[in-house]
Amino acid sequence: MTTPSFARSTSSLFMPTPSRRSEVAPFIVMDVMEHAARIEAGGGRVIHLEVGQPAASAPLTARKAAAAALETGQAGYTAALGIPSLRARIARHYAEQHGFELDPERVVVTNGSSGGFILAFLGLFEAGDRVAIASPGYPPYRHVLSALGCEPVLIETRAEDRYALTPELLTAAHRKAPLKGVLVASPANPTGTMMDRAALSALHACARELGIVFISDEIYHGLDYAFPAVSAVEIGDDVTVINSFSKYFCMTGWRVGWMVMPPGLSRTVERLQQNLSISVPTLSQIAAEAAFDGRAEMDGVKRGYEENRRILTQGLPGAGLKHFLPADGAFYLYADVSAFTDDSAAFATRMLDEVHVATTPGVDFDPFHGRRFLRLSYAGSAADMREAVERIGAFLARG
Repeated sequence: MTTPSFARSTSSLFMPTPSRRSEVAPFIVMDVMEHAARIEAGGGRVIHLEVGQPAASAPLTARKAAAAALETGQAGYTAALGIPSLRARIARHYAEQHGFELDPERVVVTNGSSGGFILAFLGLFEAGDRVAIASPGYPPYRHVLSALGCEPVLIETRAEDRYALTPELLTAAHRKAPLKGVLVASPANPTGTMMDRAALSALHACARELGIVFISDEIYHGLDYAFPAVSAVEIGDDVTVINSFSKYFCMTGWRVGWMVMPPGLSRTVERLQQNLSISVPTLSQIAAEAAFDGRAEMDGVKRGYEENRRILTQGLPGAGLKHFLPADGAFYLYADVSAFTDDSAAFATRMLDEVHVATTPGVDFDPFHGRRFLRLSYAGSAADMREAVERIGAFLARG
């Protein structure tokens, strides 16, 4: 049979090439997970400290609500902004946890916090706008900004500031070249550092004075140990807040989060969501609303994280890892490994291959000093944390 001439000419003359905007760096933790999976497929037992994913399940209340909805076939599209009762329940959450009366009209349900970042960046910034983020910081901040045509501006944080952005650092970056936005996180990934009310308020006041859009990543709220987390909604109505059910509520794979927009801007992201994804999965939204009734169960999970934190912070110094950044919240330790290596990526790979402990190299989070750090997640079981301390100690003893 003769191949049609048009088919031959199409295949021989044209082949798509990647766009420049797609040339973002990989999210290295995902590569570490794949490496660990290959070891497990070969029969090895890996202690997973690399991924920021709770080992616990979603609250029972959420799982029951989703199962009941599935039985009745409730799985069609919802409003682009989210199911109204879920939006109202999220607003009530701010009254319960922060004493702040939030208008449900400001709430937008999103496809995880990742979907929230995309909507926020598209809704608030033009291509070419410069957006400040802290370093160390969550890698997709800068990768998504770059893919959308914005310019991420990494601001190197300092030990004397507890590795958080300050008004002085923000002002200095703005004076070099004007900023359109700033993104802050408290508790932060990978450091676990938190900003108290005074620090967050001062940074917000500085941003407002400079005309800089203020975005607050609050995905780790609820997982605070040093002091209660402060929401940016409490300090200004011009802020955009992004949160998720992934971490505190242990619902990573459900892919449901939310945004709080400044008054009058919800319609902006509604139009974007209508076109980009139509709506968030219905079953996930139903489960998310019910998750708020499972807080007692989730607080028990949080107490487990606190115990894991204690095991690592008390055990790792004896094993040889003595220096961590302030671990106020979330479920991470950001450990200084400069006494052992100046290449944390190679160091992490060797640790995974030799003693089957998976960690994430700091180069994923910090292009300035990341070669000196590893991130360790303590979202697993206490037994795994104890075994991790033993394995890491054995690895470091080998030299």
